[in-house]
Amino acid sequence: MGKQISKRQRLETAFALEDPDRTPILGGWLACPEYIMELTGATSDEYWSDPTEVSIQAYDYLGMDGLISIFVPRNRNDFRCVDSMSYSKADTGMSLEDAIAEIDAMPTPEKIEADFDFDAEYEVFRRSLIDMGARCGDMLWMPAQWGSGARVTWYGKFGYETYFLIVGLYPDRAQKLMEIGGAQGRCQCRLIARAVQEGLYPEAVLLGEDICTQRGPMISPDFLERYYAPQLRYGLEPLLEVGCRPVWHCDGDVRPMLDFLIDIGVQGLQGFQPECGMVLEELVKRRTRDGEPLLIFGPMAVTTELPVCTPEEIVAKVQNAIEICKGSASLVLFTANTINPDIPLENIKAMYQAVM
Repeated sequence: MGKQISKRQRLETAFALEDPDRTPILGGWLACPEYIMELTGATSDEYWSDPTEVSIQAYDYLGMDGLISIFVPRNRNDFRCVDSMSYSKADTGMSLEDAIAEIDAMPTPEKIEADFDFDAEYEVFRRSLIDMGARCGDMLWMPAQWGSGARVTWYGKFGYETYFLIVGLYPDRAQKLMEIGGAQGRCQCRLIARAVQEGLYPEAVLLGEDICTQRGPMISPDFLERYYAPQLRYGLEPLLEVGCRPVWHCDGDVRPMLDFLIDIGVQGLQGFQPECGMVLEELVKRRTRDGEPLLIFGPMAVTTELPVCTPEEIVAKVQNAIEICKGSASLVLFTANTINPDIPLENIKAMYQAVM
């Protein structure tokens, strides 16, 4: 451990696989307005007038070094949590016939990349990083980049049943979707890579997709390795070229995908569910394709640990995770997923105070 450093330096040191003065903390997924109001002293009217601002105050109070989103309900009648920076309501599904027709009408991957107005898109991205970064003060704003690299979770557009029918019955259309996702994901990664080069984004990015259940991938690992992995490899290239580490998020049991994810360049993991076999002691044994330790955003489980343990047990689990990663992986303290109201506020405080 060295002398005390700034919050950004603390995170960047961990991203470089070096030892900061203490374990860094990432936040952004405290999805409980009542807790945020209690932490800040804000009234209900003050919170609902600007949930983002009051949430930032709560994260600062808790000692966050950086934020990957502001993930809170956006209005009084909204019972789900949404990312305030990018939220679109997924379609509930469509018929197989309509889905096939829509896929056939989609532009080719080549056209998607050719038509991508990089300069205009980058200006929007750059401005958003600067503006939100200013609001976060000394906390590092490093928004998660869902869909970057490639896309396999087209069920959000077509619905689960229709999408899986496409995968099973129309592999040519499924392949086109993977290729489109790769083209779109590469375009986004080009934006991130430029921001990294200009010092507006750190050398690690949280991305990924929820493609696994608690029993493993929702789609055959063979299909994923054959059709999805090449597109993800292509999409991530701009990040790897500038030394930005992709940290992969996926809930559930990701183990059947880990070999090809690491082979194509994923250098970190996030989204730990130990009840699914995603056990930290085993995962830290893995190495990147270049033989380096993994970057771990985690590993606090929001299912089997934070809701049910005592504050003392939470502290012990954090300290145990630090010991497990010491010399084996670079740890940034984070939760596996959203912090919901079923997690006692005392446990939330204990988790963060354990590294202070």
